[in-house]
Amino acid sequence: LFPWHPLARQVIVTGTAARVGREETVAYFRVRPHGSQLGAWASEQSAVIGSREELVRHYEELAARYPEGEKVPAPPQWGGFLVVPDTIEFWQGRENRLHDRLRYVRDSPAAEWRVERLCP
Repeated sequence: LFPWHPLARQVIVTGTAARVGREETVAYFRVRPHGSQLGAWASEQSAVIGSREELVRHYEELAARYPEGEKVPAPPQWGGFLVVPDTIEFWQGRENRLHDRLRYVRDSPAAEWRVERLCP
């Protein structure tokens, strides 16, 4: 669910999610900017950290170890997920609860999208 409350809009995506394989992960990591690669190592994403200075110090240590142009290995914990949507609903709030809701549905990843208008 992606809500934009100030705009009275939201998007809902349903489907399956699967971890991306290591080979694809490494290939994507390679095309990221050098600073982003270092940041992926410097930050244990969502872990509690003592201070911003600690994060910056760790980043600077990595920048010294892997200067610009030096190949930065992909961190073992770094990766992503591929979402294959079955439905995507776009919701636009309207007065008197007469909202617009359009749902895009497909029965398989190769199928064409079908658009359905839903009652609010």
